[in-house]
Amino acid sequence: MRRSVVRALIRPLALAATMTVIPLVSAAPVAADSVVVGGFPIEISQAPWTVALSSRDRFGGTRAGQFCGGVAVAPTAVLTAAHCLGEDVLGAPGNRARDFRVITGRTDLLSGEGREIAVRDARINPGYDSETNAGDFAVLTLAQPLPKSAVVGMAAAGDPAYAPGTKALVSGWGDLSGDGAYPRRLHAARVRVLPDELCARAYPGGPDGTYQARSMLCAGETAGGPDACQGDSGGPLVVAGRLIGLVSWGNGCGKPGSPGVYTRVSEVVRVLKATSGGQKGPHGRSWRAGTAA
Repeated sequence: MRRSVVRALIRPLALAATMTVIPLVSAAPVAADSVVVGGFPIEISQAPWTVALSSRDRFGGTRAGQFCGGVAVAPTAVLTAAHCLGEDVLGAPGNRARDFRVITGRTDLLSGEGREIAVRDARINPGYDSETNAGDFAVLTLAQPLPKSAVVGMAAAGDPAYAPGTKALVSGWGDLSGDGAYPRRLHAARVRVLPDELCARAYPGGPDGTYQARSMLCAGETAGGPDACQGDSGGPLVVAGRLIGLVSWGNGCGKPGSPGVYTRVSEVVRVLKATSGGQKGPHGRSWRAGTAA
């Protein structure tokens, strides 16, 4: 499920809103809206915390308006990538996007299963840096609660799930090939957590991006293979029922030497704790309104 991004241009993995065939967003990191490359179809019951972000008003009804992924971490709280809430993606600034919903409990985007729940509020991490993609996460508050069975726990710092070599599962509705093959059904891919040193060598800076271990982790295979891709942005990377990453960015999908980069969930946990009770985030910044319905 790695984002399909050309090697010379690193972008977040979200879908662009202006074309019938979903294109890439124009700026640096692209939001993930494609499916797992080198993956396999699964039922939503196998990863019930995986949700789709949807706006038919912006992206049309071909795939129920899906443009990014997300993951339920509490009955009314969903994490996604901050870059999925940009005005360039949803076409509107803070809390003015129309028809913004979370699709939950659905394997096939065009089926009638599950629910489509309105987003009551959307907040972007105050420490998010759109230039480096560091701190790439946002919190959505749902208008209706999900069952506890659809929620996954977040792995805090020190959890062995972050150890290099650990096998993880990434899931979403993103590009299956890196060439715009977007599926209707949920897919997943098995990847391995990779050492920070390897990730830093893969993305030392420049046009291919800069890896920052504090807020990022990477996963995949050094020789290329299973990966997240366009349209998967914001989706979950899970180890044994614990969330360790959110699909964020990368150079291409499943390419040798270019592993997928994920927002490190232990950093999400730290920021959420530090900013609870109305406190400001890093550098004294407050939570920023995202684009919500």
